Amino acid sequence: MNDQLARGRPFFVDIVRDGVALYQLDNHPFDTPKPLDPVVAREEARTHFDQWFASASEFLGLAKFAISQEWNNRAAFNLHQAAEHFYHTTLLVLTLYSPKSHKLNFLREQAEDVARDLIPVWPRDTKFARRCFELLQQAYVNARYSPHYKITREELDWIVERVELLQVEVKVLAERRLSGG
Repeated sequence: MNDQLARGRPFFVDIVRDGVALYQLDNHPFDTPKPLDPVVAREEARTHFDQWFASASEFLGLAKFAISQEWNNRAAFNLHQAAEHFYHTTLLVLTLYSPKSHKLNFLREQAEDVARDLIPVWPRDTKFARRCFELLQQAYVNARYSPHYKITREELDWIVERVELLQVEVKVLAERRLSGG
């Protein structure tokens, strides 16, 4: 733990700052966290971007292919994966940490907290928009396993449009961070 604090690892710094020690030796306190070297942080952010953004883009491509084959449920699942990976990209590039979760509403909230430019990606002002996001959230499990999960071409097309916008916004945010801005 102290080695990670000495290296300025954000996850461990957060644990010491926000967590509750369940067990601690009296003669071995936690070290004071050091700042993470900016060059190392940018290198890690680049590695995360290269991995996660590519993965998200692949899922988006698979979703579009599934739509062309009228495999709506498979398309919905892949769109969920694309959105999830774009959110992980955002969090990993901007903070070097992303919670291990598949819950899009949670990941969206976490990403929007550190990147306010992402808020307009998913409008919340119409019943149709809220329904589409709900269908996308449910797709991780229900599109694969539930015979009752149904999604229309119109809903898929709207979700694709939003995920493509998410892709653009995440790329802009990442490029800004990776260029030192």
